[in-house]
Amino acid sequence: MLNLRHILLFVLASLVGRVGAQQLPQLTQYQFNDYVINPAVAGTRPFFELRSSHRYQWVGIQDAPRTFTFSGSSPLGEKMGLGGYIFTDIVGPTRRTGFQFSYAYHLKLTSDIKLSLAVSAGMLQFLIDGSKIAFHDPGDPVMDDQLRGDLLPDAKFGFYLYHERFWFGATAPQLLQNKVYFLDEQETLSRMQDHYYVTGGYRFLIDEDWKVEPSFLVKYTSPVPVKVDLTATVRYKDAFWLGGGYRTNDAYYAMIGYWHKKTFQFGYSYDIISSNLNNYSSGTHEVMLAITLGRSATEPMPGTSTNP
Repeated sequence: MLNLRHILLFVLASLVGRVGAQQLPQLTQYQFNDYVINPAVAGTRPFFELRSSHRYQWVGIQDAPRTFTFSGSSPLGEKMGLGGYIFTDIVGPTRRTGFQFSYAYHLKLTSDIKLSLAVSAGMLQFLIDGSKIAFHDPGDPVMDDQLRGDLLPDAKFGFYLYHERFWFGATAPQLLQNKVYFLDEQETLSRMQDHYYVTGGYRFLIDEDWKVEPSFLVKYTSPVPVKVDLTATVRYKDAFWLGGGYRTNDAYYAMIGYWHKKTFQFGYSYDIISSNLNNYSSGTHEVMLAITLGRSATEPMPGTSTNP
């Protein structure tokens, strides 16, 4: 017979590991947070950038996911890139916080096409707040009001093929597949599952001022079905943009943004839920803020794009 301890472990595994589902944070404005997804992006643009995203998912549902990311990346000469990021992902009584630092090396395949290869490493902390879990018997010793968690190493590999007109890359995060323990080291709460991301896009130049950029993000982890984001963005003078897209079995979304004098950047997106959750939530809000410093967009580094 299942005791309360086993029931608690199952509930926590559902929240933290999501029982084999997608474990990593989700971002609608993925093309503006491409470094967080793929460390090989570091150094592909000719400027230093700091970028943050704030995602409030499923507004109206108590304890719904909230995600914060903060990243920085920069070229180092013409053949290397450095970067790092931190993130916090809160779901109910659970919290995942992590950081990674990365190194990328860029190979010149042709006069216009480069391939970036990157590795990153860091740490992940998983926490459970016992004060947010209520039991029928408040004196049950299985969980107290303390924060409990586990701190684990993590690593990621990625490649990124890029040109001024197109880009294609893939990433394999959570390479170490560590086990996560909370109550003791005898029972495994969850495992950091293999994830695979594939991104790509193309830049159509309508005229000197207007560009249209279709892009995609494919996410897969076994045994969950593949999830795909399909997005189209229209840019005006690389300063204003409007976009929209669809995430399979999840949501439709729209976005808007502005890049002020190639330095300060703001983006906002809104997700309209397409699943049955739309009966309980008004949608998802996401805000992106960035600062870009360095070489002017009028002086591009060969083989790179000045677009964020």
